[in-house]
Amino acid sequence: MRDKNKLIKAFTNPYWAFGVILRHCFAKMMDDKTFIKWEYFSGIGKFPDLENPKTFNEKLQWLKLNDIHSEYVQIVDKYEAKEYVRPIIGDEHVIPTLGVWNSWEEIDFSNLPEKFVLKTTHDSGGVAVCKDKSEKTLREAKKKICKSMKHNFFYEHREYPYKDIKPRIIAERFMVDESGTELKDYKFFCFDGEPKMLLIVSGRGNDQRQDFYDMDFNLLPVQRKEHPNSGIYRVVPRGFYEMKLIAEKLSEGIPHVRVDLYDINGKIYFGELTFFSGSGNIPFEPEEWDYKLGEWLKLPIDK
Repeated sequence: MRDKNKLIKAFTNPYWAFGVILRHCFAKMMDDKTFIKWEYFSGIGKFPDLENPKTFNEKLQWLKLNDIHSEYVQIVDKYEAKEYVRPIIGDEHVIPTLGVWNSWEEIDFSNLPEKFVLKTTHDSGGVAVCKDKSEKTLREAKKKICKSMKHNFFYEHREYPYKDIKPRIIAERFMVDESGTELKDYKFFCFDGEPKMLLIVSGRGNDQRQDFYDMDFNLLPVQRKEHPNSGIYRVVPRGFYEMKLIAEKLSEGIPHVRVDLYDINGKIYFGELTFFSGSGNIPFEPEEWDYKLGEWLKLPIDK
């Protein structure tokens, strides 16, 4: 079914098809700037202005090329990031790690609980949720995790912090929120230590929906291409204001970072820190929001 959906998408969205070909066939042949321009074209439908960027997505491309920080490598490593945030927000907000390994063969599954989550430390999307330790579950998890272990995510979008991360596998505690079936993502778009917008992602792996809110938890009239709003009326989450405070602490001194958190019955857990949301290649609808977020993101050339 997934392959069929991709084939349909390729015919109905030539820009998407071009992006897939670009990343899989030509990525390693291009210098960073050339690749970034063409991938932006495949996602947004026009070339970015990298000399005088105005939109949020354009500015993320500028940051990829010009704002290099060696410490960001630790921050995006899914194992090392926990050690980075622990002294800032406290150990109680860090999801317990059950183990870390250099290869699949090193994992002793007899030492893991019946339910757990496997992640690769260096990639995006290298996640396998294991609700049991049956042969079928572990076979599917191995296929996904081992494929991710061979993948260098840097060449997907030229997000430089991912280039030299050591590939490892971690196991984390299996967790679900108040729904009993999933773990919603609360993604705070932060600018110089100030959370400005919240994205709630629900229905992962099934029917993903995305809803944007302001910092008073008012639903905003914006969405990102191919990710419709949920249409669900949400009350303010129990941990909303604590999440805002944590997002402020973790984003202090950074021009832009997205702070991803989980709210499990009012207890807040750290997810990850992301410097290039959607890699700066997903349009906002309406487009005016791309410019609005661009105004929030102050580059050195803006000051």
